[in-house]
Amino acid sequence: MKIIELGATVTASNDADAQALREQLKAQGVLLVNVMSAAGSGKTTLLSRIIRDIAPLKVGVLEADLASSVDAERIAALGAKAIQVHTDGMCHMDAGMTAAAVNELGAGDCDLLFLENVGNLICPAEYDTGAGKNIMLLSVPEGDDKPLKYPLMFQKSDAVVITKTDALGYFPFDMERCIERIRRLNPEAKIFPVSAKTGDNMETLENWLHEALDEWRKQA
Repeated sequence: MKIIELGATVTASNDADAQALREQLKAQGVLLVNVMSAAGSGKTTLLSRIIRDIAPLKVGVLEADLASSVDAERIAALGAKAIQVHTDGMCHMDAGMTAAAVNELGAGDCDLLFLENVGNLICPAEYDTGAGKNIMLLSVPEGDDKPLKYPLMFQKSDAVVITKTDALGYFPFDMERCIERIRRLNPEAKIFPVSAKTGDNMETLENWLHEALDEWRKQA
């Protein structure tokens, strides 16, 4: 019986699609930010806060989910361009799916484009979406042990946003220990403990996004 290993072929094809999308967006001056996390970590809430705070930059959002359009409706109500992407049961977005959503949205008039990836801490880290930056969210209620359990997600991220810091008094979350664990996996990652609810430290994260956009456009 012949066995054909397709993993490398699929990955190589996706990587080529991802690089093509990066070059397309770079030529348009649009920075795509891939936002990854477990379900319920606060991705949509964080993006809603950024959209309100970061004006006059124009923001677009690709909302990936298994079903429903509730997140895209929330974003669109804030005046941002938004499109809902149903992944037909797939637990992640790949570069081809992302490119199709970008082209459908018409992202050329955006400054920042966010991909709110499907909520889980495994599959999204394994696929290059064509993003210029990858960030992940870890919420305080999830616990400070997640870097130990899902190392690839932390290794693949340019920034880790520790969300829901307003809940620190209610959960046994050791911030210092969590940051130390992240640093061991990815010494270069920027780490932003924030509360989208109260606005605490959001300005630091938003300044980083401004700087990332400026640097991206200089590379064009």
